[in-house]
Amino acid sequence: MDQDVTAKEQPRYIKLNARDNVAIVVNDFGLPAGSRFACGLTLRAFVPQGHKTALVDIAQDQPIIRYGEVIGYALSPILAGEWVDEARIRMPEAPALDKLEISTAVPAPLPPLEGFTFEGYRNPDGSVGTKNILGISSSVQCVKGTMEYAVKRIRTELLPKYPNVDDVVPLTHAYGCGVAINAPDAVVPIRTLQNLALNPNFGGEILVISLGCEKLAPERLVPEGISDAIVRMQDEAFDGFGAIVDAIMTQAEARLKILNKRTRETCPAADLVIGLQCGGSDAFSGVTANPALGFAADLLVRAGATVMFSEVTEVRDAIQLLTRRAINQEVGRALVREMAWYDSYLARGGADRSANTTPGNKKGGLANIVEKSLGSIVKSGSSAITGVLSPGQKATQKGMLFAATPASDFICGTLQLASGMTLQVFTTGRGTPYGLAAAPVIKVATRTELARRWKDLIDFDAGGIATGEKTIEETGWDLFRLILDVASGRTKPWSDRWGIHNDLTLFNPAPVT
Repeated sequence: MDQDVTAKEQPRYIKLNARDNVAIVVNDFGLPAGSRFACGLTLRAFVPQGHKTALVDIAQDQPIIRYGEVIGYALSPILAGEWVDEARIRMPEAPALDKLEISTAVPAPLPPLEGFTFEGYRNPDGSVGTKNILGISSSVQCVKGTMEYAVKRIRTELLPKYPNVDDVVPLTHAYGCGVAINAPDAVVPIRTLQNLALNPNFGGEILVISLGCEKLAPERLVPEGISDAIVRMQDEAFDGFGAIVDAIMTQAEARLKILNKRTRETCPAADLVIGLQCGGSDAFSGVTANPALGFAADLLVRAGATVMFSEVTEVRDAIQLLTRRAINQEVGRALVREMAWYDSYLARGGADRSANTTPGNKKGGLANIVEKSLGSIVKSGSSAITGVLSPGQKATQKGMLFAATPASDFICGTLQLASGMTLQVFTTGRGTPYGLAAAPVIKVATRTELARRWKDLIDFDAGGIATGEKTIEETGWDLFRLILDVASGRTKPWSDRWGIHNDLTLFNPAPVT
């Protein structure tokens, strides 16, 4: 047998920090009892791939340490070589928000990265898109069916006449009426809808379809001074459904003519707005895909780009590591503010951050939200955190930003689009067909086994880090170059090739009436 193949089949584990008293099994499909590692440790039971084994005996109530941080406490004595699954771990309390260090370990600026470009669509306001799309917004869920009917006709009858336009995307949602429109938290869905229409991939050509009697007046969704961007179905001038659809198509064609004149031009990487997200995470997320993405994120920041990471419940238990990186006290306090708001939001619903971890996460080796959070924040890289966005707030600055969102893939993607994201990088250990119609999504696998099995759904394999075939740095550079290729339209991610796109999902913490 080939020596390299034999080496790969040897029992292997990954220990991330000198303080760690557990490690995760690397081998595909796990290892049986009796497997002996090079260090002499022998497994006392079967341990699935990605799951933890104790490196030393751990007494009851003693800390279990991974990433150099406490992820929980032993509920009963654990012997070296045993499987440390979730049932054997007591989760610690979340870090107290009133005792956090702020801006005590601000990273020094990394040297600028110059000369990297992509081919994008520059807009009149200076923003740059990675796609050329006609987006049509709705002001209320009542018009969803009509919009979808009209969009189907636009794609069939009009879009072929305008080959430079990538697609027509309906921005539909379940908001707009039957809601407490003036409640304080209503600012979140309304701001989100306002900023979605302004995403750079839509080229500034705004069109809103309204019913006419809803609480969310369509005028609130278009910038001041734009009077011809609204089609109201209840307008008395319309004689029947056909007339309404014809009006939508007329308005759409006027915008398609403008969008069709857009062409890609060479733009500096500083014009990118990149969203980072993870879903279907496993124990390898914090070892392979997220560290590689974090390295690529640092390269983007060095190139002057805007990069945002999100998912409040997936940073809450590692917030002490982030507030230290805040570039100043104001940014640090904003991080604390968003954590506190979400703690209160969950408490009102009778839940806490432990509700985040999914059955798939646990099957992939993540014992609890603490372990998941420590692996999640790695994708933010090592740069200083320069800003914090409330849900749906538009990004106006460069660097590494925290954009507060729920951890739900669909809500997070919607809110990042509202914040101006024009391309998303999505890491996954368990696998997901997730995609967005409004922006390309690069899906990164944490494990080579997943990348091979889902060869026509996964865009990038970071699993070579776990097997020692590639370093984090090499993988990060490869991912950075792929980001530039996808942003330029040279490479199309699988979700776009298949047309697999999730619905936009608003975050509405306000009351529904």
